[in-house]
Amino acid sequence: MSLEALIFDVDGTLADTEEAHRLAFNNAFERFRLGWKWNQDAYRELLKTTGGKERIAAYLATKTMSAAERKRLTEMIPAIHAEKTKFYSSFVADGNLPLRPGVQRLIEEALAAGCRPAIASTTTAANVDALLTSTLGPRGIEMFSVIACGDQVRAKKPAPDIYRLALQHLGVEADRAIAFEDSHNGLLAAAGAGLRTVVTPTYWTEDHDFSGAAMLLPHLGDAQRPLEGEPGTLLQDGAWLGYPELVRRVCERPLCEVGALYAGAA
Repeated sequence: MSLEALIFDVDGTLADTEEAHRLAFNNAFERFRLGWKWNQDAYRELLKTTGGKERIAAYLATKTMSAAERKRLTEMIPAIHAEKTKFYSSFVADGNLPLRPGVQRLIEEALAAGCRPAIASTTTAANVDALLTSTLGPRGIEMFSVIACGDQVRAKKPAPDIYRLALQHLGVEADRAIAFEDSHNGLLAAAGAGLRTVVTPTYWTEDHDFSGAAMLLPHLGDAQRPLEGEPGTLLQDGAWLGYPELVRRVCERPLCEVGALYAGAA
């Protein structure tokens, strides 16, 4: 089979961004004098809801208040989220969020092989642009053939809409692409679009259910951060996931297993 595209999630997959998002939310809450503060444990639970505005709405639903106050705060959600995005973009611009190990290496290997990288994320285009420019430089955005973001679809992950949109713009069938995710909702979204998926969890998602992933690794690995115990445990070619092994190992996974994953959880 010819592999034509690698489709990456952003938050947690390209970079471990969630702590920066958490701090940005808290700064926005302080700016609006809401008296809210999300600690790491609370935010880990809130991450089960995809999308920043949706996350605020989910948190608001847990609070006891009058109908009038609930209406007022609900109407403020877009403004709160816009302020949060400004704080997050500032954090990223300061260069404090590096890509996870092996991400840039694998993207460059794919490009050299004629395979097109793409993005399918529930975050905003502004957040994606800020991260790519900060980590990959001025040409970072150009390295991706398609950048599909959450505001472009009606339903966010775990719905498969964002991956279907990315595949549509790429002009690629699902069996000729591989998704990269870090969360259960992301895995369900990719599987729902018929994609085989490589999962690399973080602290925020390490307790999620990843049964059905084509490959599960702590990270992609590189010469500076080789995967412990490799080759020989999960990989055959080396201590990091290289493009040739990705094609050989992941593309062997039957697509029927991918469909069964989504059907069982939808």
